[in-house]
Amino acid sequence: MTGKKATMKDVAREAGVALGTVSKVINGIPVSDKNRRKVEDAIKLLNYEVNTYARGLKIQKSNIIALIIPDTINPFFAAFTDYIESALYKRGLRLLLCCADGIPEKEIDYLNMAANNKVDGIIALTYSDIGAFIPDDLPIVVFDRFFENQFIPRVASDNFAGACLAIEKLLEFGCKHPVYIRFHSVFPGESDKRKSGYLYACEKYQLEPDYLDRTDCEDEPAILKEFLDSHKNPDGTLTFDGVFSHTDYHGDMFKKVLEKEGYRVPEDVQIIGFDGIRRFGGFESGLFVSSICQPIEQLAEKCVEILLSPGDIPLPSLTLLPVEYRYGGTTKEQAE
Repeated sequence: MTGKKATMKDVAREAGVALGTVSKVINGIPVSDKNRRKVEDAIKLLNYEVNTYARGLKIQKSNIIALIIPDTINPFFAAFTDYIESALYKRGLRLLLCCADGIPEKEIDYLNMAANNKVDGIIALTYSDIGAFIPDDLPIVVFDRFFENQFIPRVASDNFAGACLAIEKLLEFGCKHPVYIRFHSVFPGESDKRKSGYLYACEKYQLEPDYLDRTDCEDEPAILKEFLDSHKNPDGTLTFDGVFSHTDYHGDMFKKVLEKEGYRVPEDVQIIGFDGIRRFGGFESGLFVSSICQPIEQLAEKCVEILLSPGDIPLPSLTLLPVEYRYGGTTKEQAE
């Protein structure tokens, strides 16, 4: 076989089975364990490479799943991508990554690819308004987002319960007046329930709601500084002693604003974020802030599992996974 790529016929000859048996093994069609092992051994021995695109033309499948995310700069999106790829690979599938950067046209291009059988399905973590462009027969699962125009299975963390947990932890660690800060997309999603959870917890524990709620913008540090200034007493102390941040990213941003103004975290102000973003992306590396952590690996696995579910099995409209609190250096851990 020197200098020449192995073919299916070569694999069949090496394995001592019919060509049709090789085709079945490659395409995931059941054969006897004995024949499957023979074919798999022959593929490894001959270093046979499946022409995925040619297979796709014949059986209308590419074994490629597209993942649409905003970017890979955000550590949460990067980790989610890594776990999605791993979940697909162990099932014999490949990942086509689309970093849409919030550009609807890029996402629509990938939807069109799926409609033309270039990819077999899409997992979307999107903050664009593309609901009207999703074909009715396209296998798709969305993370967090909600589209009103049609039924699309969604996977998300339990954002409402996570927000309640954040306030309960701040109170447990001695806070008397926790505030909430949020910068968010204009498009609705499950993460909106973090604000609902904060308001519910305020009512439950008889706290006066106090929050910053703005859409995403470029001058977020300046807006946080304005919020901080509006909560200063005449003697320079603050009217709040705890912060629940809509994301770890903004929790860390507010921490820097506080420290620049001379306030100590967590001595003067305790902060709990949401997401569980870790430095350098590793599971064992430290959090940026104490956080309500999303189970990113399990979320990715669930997205893939639902996307690949047989068509005759009814799918839930929303699957929620539990979150948990973890210490990240911006809480006192116990009441004084």
